[in-house]
Amino acid sequence: MCGLYNVWFYILAGSGLLILLPVFFVLTYKETWYPQFFWVARNIWANIILFGMGLIPKIEYKEPFIKGNSYMLAANHKSMIDVMLMLRVSKIPFVFVGKKELVKLPIFGYFYKRVAIMVDRDSRESRKNVYKLAQRRLDQGLGICIFPEGAVFGPEVKLAPFKNGVFRFSTDFQMPIVPMSFLDCEKRYPYHFSYNHFVGGPGFLRVRVHNHISTKGLGENDRESLKKQVYDLLWNDLDD
Repeated sequence: MCGLYNVWFYILAGSGLLILLPVFFVLTYKETWYPQFFWVARNIWANIILFGMGLIPKIEYKEPFIKGNSYMLAANHKSMIDVMLMLRVSKIPFVFVGKKELVKLPIFGYFYKRVAIMVDRDSRESRKNVYKLAQRRLDQGLGICIFPEGAVFGPEVKLAPFKNGVFRFSTDFQMPIVPMSFLDCEKRYPYHFSYNHFVGGPGFLRVRVHNHISTKGLGENDRESLKKQVYDLLWNDLDD
């Protein structure tokens, strides 16, 4: 059953992409058209996958997003559904910062490299270039999303240690951090189906969008305390 559910995810993701292919080609032609691309990805592509799999977002906001502001979005990351769910959480357009390996995926990789900020964590030059790209995107009024755990870990890991990207970006660009708890994604559609053949299935995807954490006036010396603050917040909240 779970194997079929896994296959169904790829059918939905792929067919949704193919249906929207002409629209995505047009909207990725110019970088300034990204907000329109984001709207389609959020309201059509993500919905095809989430609702097609019987996954219903149930989002609780501690405080609202303000139109025109840029935010650093950060959540725990244990499922491919996390990407679609993050699109549903924020009406304000943002770009993902992610690993360059995703470029290798057929069709998806083509659009990914045009709309996301890619980073090769083994390349110092790549990490430097990310800052230039991020500044350009922020100047366009966009936010940024980074999953601070980086790599995806197995079910035995509740919350992996955070990498530094979220906290460098947020202090360097003075963006508020918006921590989020994705409470059900691993249970509904985990990365690691092979660990247990009886996991996964339709249901609610609860999200708690916590109070925004201001980084105004904070710098390099504050990053570790920020990291601990966000990590402890999510660690304690994931017990639900």
